Amino acid sequence: MPYFFSNGPRLAELFGQHLYLTLVSLGLALLIGLPLGVLLHRTPPLRGPLLGLFSVLYTVPSLSLLVLLIPFTGLSATTAIIALVIYAQLVLVRNTLAGLDGVDRAIVEAAKGMGMSSWQRLGRVELPLAAPVILAGVRVAAVSTVGIAAIAAFINAGGLGVLLFEGVRTSNYDKIVAGAVAISLLAIAINWGLRAVERRLEVRVQGTNA
Repeated sequence: MPYFFSNGPRLAELFGQHLYLTLVSLGLALLIGLPLGVLLHRTPPLRGPLLGLFSVLYTVPSLSLLVLLIPFTGLSATTAIIALVIYAQLVLVRNTLAGLDGVDRAIVEAAKGMGMSSWQRLGRVELPLAAPVILAGVRVAAVSTVGIAAIAAFINAGGLGVLLFEGVRTSNYDKIVAGAVAISLLAIAINWGLRAVERRLEVRVQGTNA
């Protein structure tokens, strides 16, 4: 605690950098993962190859992936964001696909009978009903992104991981504990926030189905 109080400005700066890495990476991952999940829902033959590819990428150690990306994007936040986007794809695509597959087909057929086009059914019926499952994936991806973003400090991308690496190099346990606690608190806050939204969506979907 003394380290927190005596280094507030620096902690706030690193916290902001970490939050930036998390939010930008998650936003870009959603822009890629959601359309891919819809594509796999509409094109079953692509499921095996794409999910297999994302599964393989997810198993690559974070440090190894960062090192592989350095020749292309250098030691920068861009490199870290690309890696974080890649790691988030498996969870986001899989949950989007699971959510859409779990929508009651009778409801979809009823919407079709009302004259809705394929895109209208997707936007007005399928995605809203699949939203709780999709958001659950977003929550898992967000929490994992917060944790993996700590490794970004290894390539000078900033974030709370800086405290961990500095603490290890200098044997400063106050820095190590402060970094670990700050990262954990950020992950917990994001998890609680998204879980609250997820519960509201679940209640709304259950009311719609009823």
